[in-house]
Amino acid sequence: MKLRTIWIIIFSVLIIDQALKIWVKTSMGYGEQIPLLGSWFRLLFIENEGMAWGWKFGGEFGKLALTLFRLVAVAFGTWFIFKNYNNPKYHKGFFVCVALMYAGAAGNLIDSIFYGVIFAKSGYGLPLATMFPPEGGYATLFHGKVVDMLYMPIIENKVLPEWIPIWGGERFTFFSPIFNIADASISLSIIFILIFQKKFFKETKETKKVQQEKLA
Repeated sequence: MKLRTIWIIIFSVLIIDQALKIWVKTSMGYGEQIPLLGSWFRLLFIENEGMAWGWKFGGEFGKLALTLFRLVAVAFGTWFIFKNYNNPKYHKGFFVCVALMYAGAAGNLIDSIFYGVIFAKSGYGLPLATMFPPEGGYATLFHGKVVDMLYMPIIENKVLPEWIPIWGGERFTFFSPIFNIADASISLSIIFILIFQKKFFKETKETKKVQQEKLA
């Protein structure tokens, strides 16, 4: 696959991801919602201190560890792309997935490293955040929060029937995670790899079979 095509995919996702995050961060109040398609698809501004899809891990130390993990993942992805982009054993579709995964990791890495330094703090009751505030950012380098905004509650605040064990009578929301373009890019790449793995790795498996026959 052409290296230029891979980088076009990566930078396209990064630009869209960062442009939307910056707009949401500086234009929406924390917790504010903007309907896009009825009530089931909307923008809802929150910030995520941990992993993708709002998951958290280990407080401040966990946040730093996740940022460093993202950094290592992006460094490895850079090495893998440059080393293997013209390797015929890898399917072009696989490299599209690699590009999407790389872009997603890099998009959230930018938030984690730089957003705490370049943005004012966002929160309930606080004014809209600004870029490069005179008093400085809300956190130190590598301790920024990831901006999330895409919310798709297909079923929201429905009361479950009483006959359902344990959860009967409780309110239920189907698909409650709030995510961003970077999260979606990573998730789509994983889904595509799982769906098309036989096509993507067919040549690799055949090569392995030939090698095993030679050793037999």
